[in-house]
Formats: sequence, C-alpha cells, structure tokens
Amino acid sequence: MLYRKKAKVLTVILTVVLAFALAACGTGQQAATPAPEAPAPADANAADTPQDPAAVEHIFRLAETNAADHPTNIGNMEFARVVEELSGGRIIIELFPAGQLGDETAVVQELVMGTIDFGRVSVSPVAEFSPGLNAMQLPFLYRDAAHMWAVLNGPIGADLLAAVESAGLVGLTWYDSGSRNFYTNVPLATIDDFPGVRIRMMDSRLMMGIVEAFGGSPIAMGLGEVYGALQTGVIDGAENNIIAYEAWSHYEVAPYLLKSGHLRIPEILMGSMQVMDRLSAEDQEIIRQAAYQAQLRQREYWIEREVSAMENVLQNPDVVITEMSSEEWQRMAEAVAHLHAEFGAGHEELIEQIINTR
Repeated sequence: MLYRKKAKVLTVILTVVLAFALAACGTGQQAATPAPEAPAPADANAADTPQDPAAVEHIFRLAETNAADHPTNIGNMEFARVVEELSGGRIIIELFPAGQLGDETAVVQELVMGTIDFGRVSVSPVAEFSPGLNAMQLPFLYRDAAHMWAVLNGPIGADLLAAVESAGLVGLTWYDSGSRNFYTNVPLATIDDFPGVRIRMMDSRLMMGIVEAFGGSPIAMGLGEVYGALQTGVIDGAENNIIAYEAWSHYEVAPYLLKSGHLRIPEILMGSMQVMDRLSAEDQEIIRQAAYQAQLRQREYWIEREVSAMENVLQNPDVVITEMSSEEWQRMAEAVAHLHAEFGAGHEELIEQIINTR
C-alpha cells in the first residue's frame, strides 16, 4: 500500500524560547513530519472553500473533542489550510470541533474503521491499540518542554507514531498539552508539604498514585466540581495545566501554584489508514507536510495562551507561584519511581531511552 511505502518582561521570553525550540526541530529532528511553518487561518472551523468546486477531489472530516478556539483546534485549522494550499484546492479538510463526531474513544474506533478520516486525540485511548504509548503518560518522565520535544520530534517519537499503523491508524504529528502543576489553598512548595493535603486528581490508579507517593490524599471528582470543593474546603488543591487553572478560575480559590511539571502528556493528530492508502504518494506527502506545520502553529498558540493565562492569574494579588528547584524535582521523581515500574512494565527500555534523551 502506498502509505506503508512512505513516512512565539514574560511574553518575550517565551517567544524566544519557542523560536529556539522550533529551530531545533528544523535541524535534525524532523523524523516524524518535516516542513516549514506557516501562518494561521482565519476560519475557526474549516479551510476556505476553493473558488472552483470542480477542482475538489477529496473532502475529508477531522474530529476534535475540544472547543473551536482551543489550541489543538488551532493546529487543526492550520492543517486544513496547508492541505488545501499545497493541493491547489484538490483536498479539503472539514473540521468538527467540540465533540461533534463523538468522544475520543469513539473517534479512535471510527478512524480504525475508516468512517472518520482524521482526528486529534490524547494518548490514552490510542494506547489500547499501541501499548508503548502508556510510557508517555508516566509522571516526571520529561525534565522540561525541550526534553519532551526532543523525544517527540526525534526517532523515538517517529517510532511511536509509526507503531499505531498495526491498528489501522496513521500517526501524523504530536500536539502540545502543556505541563500539569499542583495548586492549593494552603502553602505547598516541596514534597514535605503534601502529607495531609487533599488533592483532586483524575480518577485513575496512576494519577492517584502520584499524590499518594508524596504522602498526600488524592480525591477523585469531576473537573466541574473542583471550584466549589476548593471554596468549601472539601479539597485543598488540584492539578492541571496553566490554561485550565485560569480558565476554570481555580486561582481565585487555590492561589498557591507549585510549578511541578509532573506530567506532560502529548496529543496526537492521526489519520485513518484506509483513507491514507487511497491517496497518491504525492498527496500523502502533502498531508505529512501540513501535519508538521500544524504542530508548529499549535505549539506557538499554546504558549500564547499560557502567557495570557498567567497574566490573568497574576492580576490576583493573592497568587503565590513557586518555581521548583531541580533538586526538589528529582526528589519527587524518585518518590514515583515505583509507578514507572508498575505502569511502564514491558516498556523499560523505551522509558530509559526517553529519560536519557538530550
């Protein structure tokens, strides 16, 4: 089959960091999906319809569970724009954000069956088909964002994208979902401050195990319940990325933010193998080039949103932000080492390769 034969004071600082990171991706880390950057489209839902409808050869649907203005869908918009541009209007990608085509599990299943053409999902539902992806969900796996992107846009990331082919999926590129940090309504700065602190975690044994390893008390509840629970003292804290911390106004009731970066779990843009196999080698390459440019735009917009979110959070004079030292980070990493052994069983070599990536 054809496919199988081919594979931005704070704002300024982050912009410079991004520029260097993206430059690195263009100098030797293009194994997954190489191509230059391009600007974002104006339309939030789909690329413009070409002026000559007769020129359209393919119209594909792309499923997205996040809202139309979420960074992942901004990446999807770029993907659609570049595909249309590079194909001369022959290929159109129609976007369906906000879960219009189902939740992530359903999207993955339909990608396998070929009833949805492209989709953006998190790692978790794909790991069912490609168990190696379970390693990507372990805590304290990456030292920082640069480390994660060295992995994702290097040989390891390329291999993990390729591994989903056996399930009838085509891994196109990785998207950013930021780092998750702890925030509380009581001072929290080191691992020694966790005992007795009740922290809302996602309802999974791995996530609950992180807080337990620090001596804290994990409590599972829906994200929509967290603000009220923090306000009334049912819980003392929670954890999430900076964008969610601001968007859900949790900083109003949990002003102590510990930038632990304990989790960095990427997202995946994928295609259905049944769809990709129907395309010519030239059109498959167009899809890959567009996917890489989509990643660049999505990462850029994620940082823009992180900057604006932090600026809003800092308007609250009660907010206290603690930057965690490398020594404290290492203490926490050692405390959860048993979780790597338990949830990364069978993938020890992959985990070691990820940790040792420079």
